[in-house]
Amino acid sequence: MAYSNRLLLAALFITTPLFTACSSQPASDTAEQHFYLVRHAEKVLNVKDPELTPAGEARALLLKDRLNDIDVTAVYSSDYRRTMATAAPLATDKRLAVITYDPRDLPGLAARLKEDCIICVVVGHSNTTPQLAAALGGDSGPEIVEATEYDRLYHIVITRKDGENGENVTTKIERYGAP
Repeated sequence: MAYSNRLLLAALFITTPLFTACSSQPASDTAEQHFYLVRHAEKVLNVKDPELTPAGEARALLLKDRLNDIDVTAVYSSDYRRTMATAAPLATDKRLAVITYDPRDLPGLAARLKEDCIICVVVGHSNTTPQLAAALGGDSGPEIVEATEYDRLYHIVITRKDGENGENVTTKIERYGAP
């Protein structure tokens, strides 16, 4: 066998596995989106646009720790000090900018999230977080207790299958940090 033929066979032998490994695999016919919704952490009382209390700052760190192993792709917050401060540790840890939204337009926000998000965290308020869960098609759960409830974390998963109409939505409501 001529030297050039041996070289050609060697090259084919070496590169064939590479082409096989790079060949396109069938795309998954299922797409999932994950939304984590929380109310801002504990706030200073009787102040317009309050900041977080020390307990609230600690809870914001607990939120970051709770979502540490999740590949968050975006962090949203209303444009208030308490929500921005709740979102900041997570966004900083994930090297993401916090995206602000208008809490008075929850249907618009839900549409934007469904369009843009893969794994998103949204920090809101006691009177918007359950409503946003419902706008995403999830379970709003019981009303949030305004005076004391800062530890509720919604995990909403929307699953869509190619070629099928509709979506499957599941909601898990859990707690993080101390009540």
